[in-house]
Amino acid sequence: MRPELRLSDDPDRIPKNLEKPFSGGELAANSDGALGAIDSRPHAILLLPGRCLHWPVPTVRKGMKNNDRYWDCLDQAMEASHGGRTDEALAWLDEALRAHPDGAEAHNGRGEILWDEGKVDEAVHEFERALRADPKFITAHLNRAELLVEDLSEFGQAVALCDELLAGRTELPRLDRGTEGEVHYLKAKAVFYLDDLEGALFLARRALKTSGEVAIYRSFEGQILFELGRFEEARRCLDTAVVLDPEAGHAIYHLALVLERLGVPEDAAHAFVKANALDPDRYPLPVDIDEASFRDAAAEAFANLPRSIREYVEDVPILIEDWPSEELLACENVSPQILGIYIGTPRTEAEISAQAEDLTRVTLFKRNLEKICRDREDLLEQIQVTVRHEIGHHLGLSEEDLERLGLA
Repeated sequence: MRPELRLSDDPDRIPKNLEKPFSGGELAANSDGALGAIDSRPHAILLLPGRCLHWPVPTVRKGMKNNDRYWDCLDQAMEASHGGRTDEALAWLDEALRAHPDGAEAHNGRGEILWDEGKVDEAVHEFERALRADPKFITAHLNRAELLVEDLSEFGQAVALCDELLAGRTELPRLDRGTEGEVHYLKAKAVFYLDDLEGALFLARRALKTSGEVAIYRSFEGQILFELGRFEEARRCLDTAVVLDPEAGHAIYHLALVLERLGVPEDAAHAFVKANALDPDRYPLPVDIDEASFRDAAAEAFANLPRSIREYVEDVPILIEDWPSEELLACENVSPQILGIYIGTPRTEAEISAQAEDLTRVTLFKRNLEKICRDREDLLEQIQVTVRHEIGHHLGLSEEDLERLGLA
């Protein structure tokens, strides 16, 4: 029997920054240590470590006229950007390009600002112009690879780009150890979303071995181990990441998730509060609701199903658990953060007489649902959505069917 999973499909209820559809999935993630993805084996709400802006180090380029003016304009652009004055920064970059129209650094800087403003297509164009101007400009390569992962969900293309950079082709930049580590890290993120967690873990560790201790790499290793259900190992990694960077919200939030699963609720609550203090939008505090109210909400969701549907699902029990058990994680290859799961044989795939009714069930995961909601009203609505979704899977409905019938 194949389980059907349920994670949040509402981008507004997830620690933020990016939501793009995955090929073959329900939801996807963007950058900034934010959000998450759902694919054929949903990983739940995936809060990936964030990215850093890359500003160039001045160099003298052969054939470059007005070199001093060009770099002076870039310095002014950097200062304006760091001060949050993006229009001024773009104006200085335009001035730099008037001094040197093929300035790879200026095109890259424009790409980074446009990316942060959500103008992804324009950002891609600027990174590509930077690389046409200078194929060895590593900063633009890194930005392009990261954009492919975080905003365009072009994971295979990102992997191919990383492999090209690691192959050491003469026309591409030569990598130092720090940059090589960053390429391994970017490849790890792409592989993570391609549902190869073991491969992502290998690459995250390769990044650490190449670059030495980097908080964001160690934090990502901990996140992967958490998704694999290896909670003790994840805790060690995330503890290290927090020591390296005590203000790293991504590491602290995932440490809270791990501590919760390890049965250390007070420490987990403290970590949730700290992550929320660092970034309330991305790391909301869990909504606490008593079990009786949660069960009432699930029963109401079932009762609210259309009568034409209820008569086919009256024998399907709805169970409530805090989280998916370690047995379920191992047997069904699901994320520790799933919101709900249907286990059984859909009505469209087996005769009712052959159905193992005692195995057919919908399970809601209370603590996971509480963590993705902003308030009690939001939680009650998400319970309704999750119940409808899982019942839809019992009826053999596809994701497209569920959306068409308003059950998504």
